[in-house]
Amino acid sequence: MKYTYLLVNFFTVIVPVLFSFHPKIKFHKYFIPFIKANLCTSLLFIIWDIIFTKKGIWSFNPDYILGLNLYNLPIEEVLFFTCIPFACLFTFHCFRLFFKLKWNEKAENIFVPTFALLLLVMGVFCWQQAYTATTFISTSILLIVLKYYFKVSWLAAFFSVYPFLLIPFFIVNGILTGTGLEHPVVLYNNEENLGIRLLTIPVEDVIYGMELLLLNIFMYERFKKEGDYNKAVE
Repeated sequence: MKYTYLLVNFFTVIVPVLFSFHPKIKFHKYFIPFIKANLCTSLLFIIWDIIFTKKGIWSFNPDYILGLNLYNLPIEEVLFFTCIPFACLFTFHCFRLFFKLKWNEKAENIFVPTFALLLLVMGVFCWQQAYTATTFISTSILLIVLKYYFKVSWLAAFFSVYPFLLIPFFIVNGILTGTGLEHPVVLYNNEENLGIRLLTIPVEDVIYGMELLLLNIFMYERFKKEGDYNKAVE
C-alpha cells in the first residue's frame, strides 16, 4: 500500500516515455524543452501545493505514500507534477501530429473569453472556498493572457484534445481520490471546495488539471522555439 501513489505516477508515465522513441512520433527530440518547461511550471504548482497543504485544504493519506517529503509534500506529489504533464504533453503532441485540430477563428474567439468569464464569475462567487476560487480565477486569468497578450496559436488544439485527456485523468485522479481503494490517497477539505464530485473527484480538479497543462504547454512551446527545434507540427 505504501507504493500506491508512486505506482500511479509510474504507470502514468511509462507508456508515453517508451512510445516517445517511436519513429513516427519522435517526442524524445523534445525532452529538453519539456524538462525546462516542466521545471518552471512545477515550481509554481509545488509552492501552491505546499501552501494549500499547510492550510489543510488538502492532505495525504500516510498509508499510501513512502513517507519521503519535500517540506510538507510527499515525494510522490512532487513527481506528480512531472509525470502527469509529460503524459499529457506526449498525447497532445500525438494528436497534433496525426489530426487537424484547427477551429473556426470566430468559434475560438467566442469560446475562450466566454469560458474564461464563466470561470472568473464562478471563482468570485465562491471566494470563500479557497480551492474553487484560486483555481477558477487563476485559470481564467491565464486563458485571457494566453489568448490576448501572448496570442498563442494552439488554444483551439488544446480544447479539442482536453476532453480525451480527461479519460486517463478520471482513471488516475479517480484512484488518488479513492476509487477502488479503501481510503483516498489525497484527502480534500470540502469546506474549501464546492463539494461536487465526479465519482470521487472534486470538480475543481478538472480545472486545476487544465491550468497545469496550459502552463506546461505554454512554457514548452517557448523553450522549443528558443532552442531552435523544428516544430513537430503546425
